[in-house]
Formats: sequence, C-alpha cells, structure tokens
Amino acid sequence: MAGRKLLGFGLVGSGLAALCCFTPLLPVVLSALGLTSALGFLYSDAILLPVLAGFLCLTGVALWRRKKK
Repeated sequence: MAGRKLLGFGLVGSGLAALCCFTPLLPVVLSALGLTSALGFLYSDAILLPVLAGFLCLTGVALWRRKKK
C-alpha cells in the first residue's frame, strides 16, 4: 500500500511541477489566491526545475521498488 501512495505522490507532483514549469499555470493560480508577491521568487527555473527533477526521481524510486517486489 505504501508503494502505491509513493507512486501516486510522485506522479501527481511530477505532473503539477511540469504544468507549472511549461505553462503559465503558476502565475494564474498565485494571482487568484492573491499571492502575486511570491511570483517573482517561485516562477523561476532555479526553483521549478529541481522540484520537477525531485518528483521524477521519486517516481523512479517508486517504480523501481514496485518492480523489485
């Protein structure tokens, strides 16, 4: 059960990070929430690409564990 949660978390995080990286989703969401002051810090490749890489690694670990069993 923990493997399925880890895989789901990795896939959802990867998808959300990819959407925020490659589409203007993050500025729209932050504007709707009234957090436009955080936009200059968060909407940067120095932040979003490592987050995407981390979630992709998490997904890879979950898939590797699943195959190992």
